[in-house]
Amino acid sequence: MNTLRFRRTAVAVATAAVLPLALTACSSDDSSKDATAGSTPSAAASTSAAPDDSMTMDEPFGPACASVPKDGAGSFDGMAKDPVATAASNNPELSTLVTAVKQAGLVDTLNNAENITVFAPTNDAFAKIPKADLDALLADKAELTKVLTYHVVGQKLTPQQLEKGSFDTLEKSKLTTAGSGMEYTVNDSSKVVCGNVPTANATVYIVDSVLMPPK
Repeated sequence: MNTLRFRRTAVAVATAAVLPLALTACSSDDSSKDATAGSTPSAAASTSAAPDDSMTMDEPFGPACASVPKDGAGSFDGMAKDPVATAASNNPELSTLVTAVKQAGLVDTLNNAENITVFAPTNDAFAKIPKADLDALLADKAELTKVLTYHVVGQKLTPQQLEKGSFDTLEKSKLTTAGSGMEYTVNDSSKVVCGNVPTANATVYIVDSVLMPPK
C-alpha cells in the first residue's frame, strides 16, 4: 500500500513539474507565431515602401515619363546605351531640341562630354517661345549656343541635389533648382516633367520651359 501511494505521489509530482514546462513551450510557440504574424505587415509595408524610395533615388520619374517608348532606342534602356545627343534624337518629344543642338554644332560636344546633366526642353517648351523669336534664335548660332549650353551642368546631378541647388552651367552662368520627392523646378519656373533619365554619359531632366541665361 505504501509503495502504491508513493508511486501515485511520484506521478502527480512529475505531472505537476512537466505541465508548466509544456504550457510554457506552447505559450512560447504562440508568442513566436504572434510575433511573426505581427511583424509580417511591417515587413510587407517595408517591402512595399522600398520601390518608392528606389524610384526616387534611381529611376526616371514624372508624368511625361509615361510617353517614353517601352522598348527600342527611344526607351529608357535604349537611351542608357547612347550618349546624350544621340539618346535625345531617339525621343520624339525632344525633336526641336535635337534640331537646335545640330544647328549650333553641339552634337559632338555633348556626346563626348563625361558625367554631365542636361535639362532638356520638350517640343512644347520650345512652342512657348513666339515663332518669330524662336526662328531668330535658331538662326543666331552664337546666341543659340549660349542658350543651349545654359541647359548643361558639368556633373551628374541626383534628385536629392536638386532639392535646393545652385549649379554652374557650361554657359558659365548659374541655374538654381528646388523641390523634393518627384516635383522639382529649375529657376523657379521650368518644371521637371520626366527626371533622372540615364544616358551613356549624362543624366537628363526633361523640362517644360526653355531656360534663358541671364543677360
